[in-house]
Amino acid sequence: MLRPKLPDIPTPPTTTVTPQQAQTPASSAGRPLAPYVGVGVGAVAAVVVVGIVLTALLAALAVSAVSVAIAAVVLRSLLSSAHKR
Repeated sequence: MLRPKLPDIPTPPTTTVTPQQAQTPASSAGRPLAPYVGVGVGAVAAVVVVGIVLTALLAALAVSAVSVAIAAVVLRSLLSSAHKR
């Protein structure tokens, strides 16, 4: 009874696509650009690795300092209780 009327789908216009030619960038003075990119990536990786190693060493130092402090408190407590008796 009441049916919506759908609009007709317009057909897209036909266009021809012309392929574009890709041009490679000319390197300056005949030097390739790839080694400079590799050095940058290697330098970033080296900085990240050094940062991780230094953070691990700092964490190990903090854990050992806390354990030495706890051992010192326990020994002090044991020695002071032994002198009181």
